[in-house]
Amino acid sequence: MAGASLLTLIDDIATILDDVSVMSKVAAKKTAGVLGDDLALNAQQVSGVNADRELPVIWAVAKGSLLNKLILVPVALVISAFASWAVIPLLMLGGLFLCFEGVEKLFHKLFLHEESQHLDPQQTTNPDEIVAEETEQEKIKGAIRTDFVLSAEIIVITLGTVATASFSNQLIVLAGIAVTITIGVYGLVAAIVKLDDGGLYLAQSKGETQVARFKRKLGFGILIFAPYMMKTLSVVGTAAMFLVGGAILTHGIPAIHHWIEHISAALNSSFLQSLAAALLNGLFGIVAGAMALLVFITAQHFLAFKKPD
Repeated sequence: MAGASLLTLIDDIATILDDVSVMSKVAAKKTAGVLGDDLALNAQQVSGVNADRELPVIWAVAKGSLLNKLILVPVALVISAFASWAVIPLLMLGGLFLCFEGVEKLFHKLFLHEESQHLDPQQTTNPDEIVAEETEQEKIKGAIRTDFVLSAEIIVITLGTVATASFSNQLIVLAGIAVTITIGVYGLVAAIVKLDDGGLYLAQSKGETQVARFKRKLGFGILIFAPYMMKTLSVVGTAAMFLVGGAILTHGIPAIHHWIEHISAALNSSFLQSLAAALLNGLFGIVAGAMALLVFITAQHFLAFKKPD
């Protein structure tokens, strides 16, 4: 009797694991596009720090990302169970924030210049170290904020995939996806930002064998390629803010979403349809981000005007 109960339990566990595996694969496919944007954004966010601080910064952001998901998974399950109507508005707020950050970044780069740092002349710490530390902390905070929005979208997409499953299966799939994408994304980010170090190591290979010469050529090639790739990721990362944020916003406004679908459907190839939809979503994201920045700057000036001397 006990043996039969054990076999039944093992069969139930195997069935659950099989269901979880299938749902996880479907969720991974549906979130693949967001993961690509997440990778580009995070690689761009953590670039520019000192070489010896790159891995610690990535580790700090990865820990922040895990904390984000530790908050988002139970919150998503609770909202889905008791206030499913709130999912889309909350996602749209996150999408608007992404667009706002993208426009703000462009605005500061194009129109504003960083003010010189006013430091205490008796400060014993190296001013360059203070600025570098402040920049590093800002990059970490910015990357974690961006990760929160993208993680929320991934969690919601995954939740939609397992909406009809039992609560236990939903929890297992969400937790599995959360951990897997965090390890995958930040592992790749670490590999990307340390690519130049790998190139330098190969370029310094000793010997005159064919393998050694190949390593040196490959290393020099990587050293030439790496800076261009990081610049490309910077552009792609900023564009991803508008593409992802704009897509979240337009999906939450049925009239605009259907209009974009109608415009895209008029094109002949599926590639052009996808490209047109992405560009229109991105354009909407730029406009929405610009409006949000305008409201933010106006509010700042209003509060500064109202503030007593």
